[in-house]
Amino acid sequence: MSASPAAAPGPVDLLHPTARRDGQAAPARTSAASPKPGPSTLSQATLLLLGVAALVASVAVSVRIGTADVGYADLARTLGSRLGLDVEPLPRLLDSLIWDLRLPRVLMAALVGASLAVCGAVLQAVTRNALADPYLLGVSSGASTGAVAVVVLGVGAGAIGVTGGAFVGAMLSFGLLLLLLRRTALDSVRIVLTGVVVWQLFTALTSLILMASGDADATRAITHWLLGSMAPARWESVVVCAAVTLAGLVVVWLHSTALDGFSFGADTASSLGIDVRTTRRVLLVVTAILTSVAVATVGAIGFVGLIVPHGVRFLVGPLHRALLPFSALAGAIFLVWTDALARIAFAPQEVPVGVFTALLGVPLFLLILRKRGEL
Repeated sequence: MSASPAAAPGPVDLLHPTARRDGQAAPARTSAASPKPGPSTLSQATLLLLGVAALVASVAVSVRIGTADVGYADLARTLGSRLGLDVEPLPRLLDSLIWDLRLPRVLMAALVGASLAVCGAVLQAVTRNALADPYLLGVSSGASTGAVAVVVLGVGAGAIGVTGGAFVGAMLSFGLLLLLLRRTALDSVRIVLTGVVVWQLFTALTSLILMASGDADATRAITHWLLGSMAPARWESVVVCAAVTLAGLVVVWLHSTALDGFSFGADTASSLGIDVRTTRRVLLVVTAILTSVAVATVGAIGFVGLIVPHGVRFLVGPLHRALLPFSALAGAIFLVWTDALARIAFAPQEVPVGVFTALLGVPLFLLILRKRGEL
């Protein structure tokens, strides 16, 4: 896909380093930053099958990881007993450890990783900003503020609940971002700087709410949760998150052609027959819903939506029909292993998973920028 000749000149962004301010195509570069064609459809199908197999294997291995010794045979017996197969049941304590604690936690990590990675890919296309993700643009911090307001202050607790509060906070933060950017050119630097301002504002509001509660134990627990933790995951929350994530991913994938158009600017998308205003609104609302559900369930986790889509582009190319499902798989695998690391790195003490996503995400993102020729 190439930009329409009639497209209005736009600012240079990091997603398309060959663009120039005068709207003309710049000479192709021969460095590693030059876009490369993605693999063939057959290769993508093979990669997809390998990705699914890697995710299943990652889930199985991650269930074993922890302070208590769990074997593959134990996992098979637990699953077999739940499926009504003729297997010898495990002792109740071990069975509960696997079924009620380990499996929901690992599956939640996979769902949240997939959701955040896809949200990052969508925001990077809609805003034409390679640094966009729910965390950096303030959506996660807004969702955190909304969830904390419900939990600590009881605002709307009976009517909307924690997930509803997180959704309201996410929409408020993103609405504020768009309001601040309404009269300015949407170049990469301005979007990032404005997103950081919104992020800091809602982070400060969250801290203010926690300080106002006056409960040291509650403040400590919520602060730990805000850094990202899969420990609270239970089957009820897994089912809700799975339903919302699956529905959101389907809606986003159905707009994959529109996202390809957005990557070249709103004018190009409009010239392709895309209803820019409606499509952008739908995609932003879906992104806010996915982010709010993730934050309400496990807290704010950064860098997944930032680094995963960039890494996937090196494998399958920039077209979103392939980029979105592969980002979901890669995000799921990444967060499953990161959560496993968070469980055992300083065992028996557990580190919030958001700490490790940042520690791993920063060098990985710098490596991606270097390979793109932007560092």
